Amino acid sequence: MARPTDQELDVAIAGMLRLGVSLAAFVVLVGGTLLLRHPWSPIPDYTHFQAGGPGLRTLRGIVHGAVRMEATSIIQLGLVVLIATPVARVVYCVVGFARQRDRLFVAVSCMVLAVLIYGLTKGR
Repeated sequence: MARPTDQELDVAIAGMLRLGVSLAAFVVLVGGTLLLRHPWSPIPDYTHFQAGGPGLRTLRGIVHGAVRMEATSIIQLGLVVLIATPVARVVYCVVGFARQRDRLFVAVSCMVLAVLIYGLTKGR
């Protein structure tokens, strides 16, 4: 397998970012459409912050709600896809730089990935 050039790597990363953001926007649009299809539902009170239910706080709960076609879970799934897009970009950079045999950028990308994973799992 040939080593990718810097330009090929840039084009692939740009395409992946474009796909991730487009997919996230589509999923949020579907969820928003489902949320707005019931005009007779009670109007929410936005004067005080109310956190989402426990089903919207874990990835498992979000996926279960999205499978049941719950609008808020689908919107939350779109936001998870949006957050996962730059993480996938860093993973792709690690793989791409490894294929280029560029050890410095592999090390830097691995450090960035470690910080992202730490922030997503332990950050509050």
